[in-house]
Amino acid sequence: MAAQWPALSAGRSERVLTAQGAVGDLALLARVERLAGLLDSLGLQRIASRLDNGVEWLVLDLAIRHLGGAHVPLPTFFSDEQVAHALASSAAQAMLVAEGAGARPGTRSLAPLLAGTGLSGWALEHAELALPAGTACVTYTSGTTGRPKGVCLDAPALMTVAGSLVEASARIAPQRHLCLMPLSTLLENVAGLYATLLADAQIALPSLAEIGYTGASGLDVPSLLRCLHRYQPQSVILVPQLLLALVMAAEQGAPLPSSLRYLAVGGGRVGPGLLARAQALGLPVFEGYGLTECASVVCLNRPDAARTGSVGQPLPHAQVDIDDGEILVHGVKALGYLGGETLAPGPIRTGDLGHIDEAGFVHVTGRRKNVFITAFGRNVSPEWVESELLSHPALAQAVVWGEAQADNVAVLWPRRPDLDAAAIARALAEVNAGLPDYARVARFVRADAPFSAADGLMTANGRPRREAILARYQAQVDAAYRNPLNVPATGVSPCASTTP
Repeated sequence: MAAQWPALSAGRSERVLTAQGAVGDLALLARVERLAGLLDSLGLQRIASRLDNGVEWLVLDLAIRHLGGAHVPLPTFFSDEQVAHALASSAAQAMLVAEGAGARPGTRSLAPLLAGTGLSGWALEHAELALPAGTACVTYTSGTTGRPKGVCLDAPALMTVAGSLVEASARIAPQRHLCLMPLSTLLENVAGLYATLLADAQIALPSLAEIGYTGASGLDVPSLLRCLHRYQPQSVILVPQLLLALVMAAEQGAPLPSSLRYLAVGGGRVGPGLLARAQALGLPVFEGYGLTECASVVCLNRPDAARTGSVGQPLPHAQVDIDDGEILVHGVKALGYLGGETLAPGPIRTGDLGHIDEAGFVHVTGRRKNVFITAFGRNVSPEWVESELLSHPALAQAVVWGEAQADNVAVLWPRRPDLDAAAIARALAEVNAGLPDYARVARFVRADAPFSAADGLMTANGRPRREAILARYQAQVDAAYRNPLNVPATGVSPCASTTP
């Protein structure tokens, strides 16, 4: 049975925490009801937004839920072309942005009508487009191209997953959650906002700049640490790169808040080396797994049921099976895609490879479509190799490839731009020492700049768009295979350090 939309209890005087102060239930409820009335008077039911993290995002989302409308949240890092595609494909009636952002030329401004809400925006010319009945949210998958696919989800799906997450964390019952991911990301939307409200806990909503994000992919770690200490959260959601940043900071002596009790990590494979380093620091890290088509989280390690190296057992609303090595998920399911594309009957075929152990823990080993076969006939899942590379302190981003080749190449970006080729090569050799010969990286191409969502090379959750990256650096990859190996033969102890 799906949980109901979270109602504000009117009992917390500090429900939402921001740099500007706290907002209690009564004030929040009043803002939601006022905005819902304004949107209703304007006849708006399908509303796109492009907002920074903050109270305005939450108020707008709850107001749209109150109306029974559909929210189309767009990441702030979307390019103009991606925004145009999303608005056209969703047939949104209006685009709402932060107050003061202005309106686009040639459109009808809604700013005067939204005065005092912290929002501005403009009406949109839109085609008549029927969404699947009951659509409450249109969220865009990460995809592998510059044109993300819109997924339609209904309220019961979203709230069922949120309710499962509350149940999964009941043993700890975090009382303050800090949103570190953009709220336009379905994972933070469902697990950070809805689950926290259902649990009657506090939500800390700093802006992305306060968290330390710079541009589409940069992260200022000192700002992130200040944010954690300021809000003293008990729970946060991290992508692997954020977890690595915290682990490296702690290893270098930076104190982390003692309040942390539940660090959920997902959005990409987490290398066992990184998990071991986090555990050595005493960080309460719990890896999970989910898909947009399943309304986010499917499996999660939890305090009373955790196994390192797995993504946890399925949540109560989901059932996981394996068919020919591929993970299948039964249970909560999206209504369909924009454009009329439907989901096939039966379980969702995830395209992810994995297995389920004797205790019911799910292990994800890679993507079926990403597996490449070397010239010696060995199947290699690049996610496995990449997770090992990114556990090294010298390496920040990497994509590995070796289809029909005698050895493998990595397109990568170092953690410090001043690291030279020799230091990068030593780092790769150290990682290779812990890998079987067929999975080792023998050549590398240094990227011109960090992979980012803005340039179409990363997803919203921080995963590499490997096809786009390999296409961007195809000439350099080809040249690397014409030139001698640029990674020394393995023989270096995997415990040796290459940090300059």
